[in-house]
Amino acid sequence: MTPPSVSFRISRNAEDLASTIHALSQRLLKLEQRLVALEGHIAVQAEVPEEELASLDNVERLLRDCRDLLEVAEACDSLPLEATAEATSDGSVDGAQDGADGGSEGVSPGRHGQGFGLASAA
Repeated sequence: MTPPSVSFRISRNAEDLASTIHALSQRLLKLEQRLVALEGHIAVQAEVPEEELASLDNVERLLRDCRDLLEVAEACDSLPLEATAEATSDGSVDGAQDGADGGSEGVSPGRHGQGFGLASAA
C-alpha cells in the first residue's frame, strides 16, 4: 500500500510543479514583452530631448537677439533726448518735428515715427 500513495503524491507534486512552471513561463513572457515596450518608450523619449534641446537653443538665441535689439533701441532712444535737449537750448529745430514730416535728410524714423535727430547730433 505504500507504493501507490507515494506514487500518487509524486504524480500530484509533478502536476503542481508543471502548472507552476507553466504559470511562471507565462509571467516571464509578459514581463519580457513589457520590458521590450518600456525600452522602446525610453528610446523614443531619448530622441525627443535632442529635438527639444535644439529648439531651446534656438529660443535662447532669439532671446539673446531680442535683448541685443532692445539695448540698441534703448541706446537710440537716449539719443533723441540728448539731441532734443541740446537743440531746444540752442533754439534750433526740434528733432521730433524733423521726424514727423519724414522728409528730413539723415534722420532715421524711430519706433513711434519720431526722428532720432542723428543729422543734428553728428
